Amino acid sequence: MGRKLLAEQGGTPKSSKKDKKSKNDKKRKLADEAEEEEAAAAATTEGVTNSSKKKRVEDGPGEGGEAENGAEKTVAVTGKGFQDAKYAPLQSFAAAELPPQVLDCCKAFAQPSPIQAHSWPFLLDGRDFIGIAATGSGKTIAFGVPALMHIRKKVGLKAGKKALPRCLVLSPTRELAQQIADVLTEAGAPCGINSVCLYGGTSKGPQISALKSGVDIVIGTPGRMKDLIEMGVCCLNEASFVVLDEADRMLDLGFEPEVRAILSQTSFARQMVMFSATWPLAVHQLAQEFMDPNPIKVVIGSEDLAANHDVMQIVEVLDDRSRDSRLLALLDKYHQAQSNRVLVFVLYKKEAARVETMLQRRGWKAVSVHGDKAQHDRTKALSLFKEGKCPLMIATDVASRGLDIPDVEVVINYSYPLTTEDYVHRIGRTGRAGKKGVAHTFFTQANKGLAGELVNVLREAGQVVPPALMKFGTHVKKKESKVYGSHFKEIAVDAPQSTKITFVDSDED
Repeated sequence: MGRKLLAEQGGTPKSSKKDKKSKNDKKRKLADEAEEEEAAAAATTEGVTNSSKKKRVEDGPGEGGEAENGAEKTVAVTGKGFQDAKYAPLQSFAAAELPPQVLDCCKAFAQPSPIQAHSWPFLLDGRDFIGIAATGSGKTIAFGVPALMHIRKKVGLKAGKKALPRCLVLSPTRELAQQIADVLTEAGAPCGINSVCLYGGTSKGPQISALKSGVDIVIGTPGRMKDLIEMGVCCLNEASFVVLDEADRMLDLGFEPEVRAILSQTSFARQMVMFSATWPLAVHQLAQEFMDPNPIKVVIGSEDLAANHDVMQIVEVLDDRSRDSRLLALLDKYHQAQSNRVLVFVLYKKEAARVETMLQRRGWKAVSVHGDKAQHDRTKALSLFKEGKCPLMIATDVASRGLDIPDVEVVINYSYPLTTEDYVHRIGRTGRAGKKGVAHTFFTQANKGLAGELVNVLREAGQVVPPALMKFGTHVKKKESKVYGSHFKEIAVDAPQSTKITFVDSDED
């Protein structure tokens, strides 16, 4: 089993604990050091609470890594008929009663992750589905295995050489699209099901050749997908299993026109699947337009903005000009051996290039991933980081969502992101699959408008709130919509649809 499937699953592989002892000792030491620094950074924990909101916990399997730590995931399920006995969450992979070729991608894991256990019964039954779950929880396999079964039912046990795409997966970024394609290519191989990944920044030739030779699954980014559709080389009228991964991020990046245009080309009798970290108005409207009126919604954990509790968050308020020297000091602390993975987030492309150059001049071996780099260079940098050949990477928010990067021990936010949602996603690159991680964040005067939201995230996770952060205040701005401004609020998935009123002319004089 390849490492990408192992990491994507989000569960615990069947291996002995002895192999992990030395790594765990090292990480405990790292966490202890971070805890000492956190205590020194803030002498008071006033207002911090370790209590969490009580929610109904639905019976079901937990993720392997988290189960070992005694963690419990709350699961909320809504939608028409969700209480039917046939939709009971799976207690094992065998309970799904799927062919061994389809389940081959799960053989390294003891049991399904929560999102897989709760989604498969609905997806295998053909239901439209909305899933909200943390990154690294096994979402690709959650929709990937039902996609394989959907294709097998449509085309028979063997896919044809000139197959038309039966499954479409849309992703907001090239890196996430490629990661999904790697997982689905490996999962589909035992079934003879082929995938192609379509994204910009690289030649269209090989992608067009793959489409012409026949593929069963198309994974792509909205821009390149739309280009190939308009060229007439990508036909989606047989695509009847459609997935939008990171739907909110796609719309945030301004891809709504492209997404709508692409969805309109798919089969009218399609099964729609959406994974989204939040449920804003634009995503709700997209679901209303393209999904069944009563989709199933499964929320693993909480819909509220919350950080991974396995990540120790250290927030440091400092002057903008002192960030370089502080970053170098933290690398001396966290990355002295230059063997563990450390991910440094910046806000802008030019900033990424500058910080990379600055670190290289100071003797640090570093790579970077940002939008100004050619796709080949981005892919190479990401590979070097994932393989541990260059375990220090500087990245913009292109790497904050969805990407599965194994064993990132430390995240450093050199620049605070534009939204608190992006902060939560950034620090979620560490502390994955039940492991512990450290996130060290620089917060400056320029970020003061987000101080209240950050304080709430820290408190919810039981982390220390530094007094210097409290000085900015705890006011939280209302969420804003490009259409409705600050009066906008998130919409429940089961909110009633608007009713069309028709006026009829009277026949009376």
